Amino acid sequence: MLNNKFLSVFVIALTVLLLAACDKVDNKSLPGYMVRIPLSDYGRWATYGVSGVGEYRIFNREKKLPSNYPYDATTYTGFGGVLLMMGIDMKPIAYDMACPIEARADVVISINSENFEAYCPNCDSRYNILTGSGGPISGMALNHKKGLTPYAVNATGYGGYLITNR
Repeated sequence: MLNNKFLSVFVIALTVLLLAACDKVDNKSLPGYMVRIPLSDYGRWATYGVSGVGEYRIFNREKKLPSNYPYDATTYTGFGGVLLMMGIDMKPIAYDMACPIEARADVVISINSENFEAYCPNCDSRYNILTGSGGPISGMALNHKKGLTPYAVNATGYGGYLITNR
């Protein structure tokens, strides 16, 4: 059952990705805010990272998410917060949580755990987040060709990752 659901999501995501490849998607429309989330060592990654396909975590310094994350003066979480997710290829990926159509830090995407899509509760745009593209699937985002802002997730030599601006 899970394999069929996973295969269906994969086929849909691949189709959307191929269709989106025909047109240029703007994934840099949000204001450029600093991003730096150090999950650099194995212990911190094991506590705050993601491990299974579709598993996600939200980082937002102002909202103190996750509540027990040790934010310090060198930690930054972008414009609307950061979504960290384990992608379909078993590599961690990250996006800004702000909807690029609304372009406001207080209007952030939500995650549908059934189909691994992100959606904006205000404009009802939907985004492909599982493959690492963050591309629009439907709604105003598709009409305006605006995708989620991606962030770099780089492996460290200590068994963890560092999330930063690209």
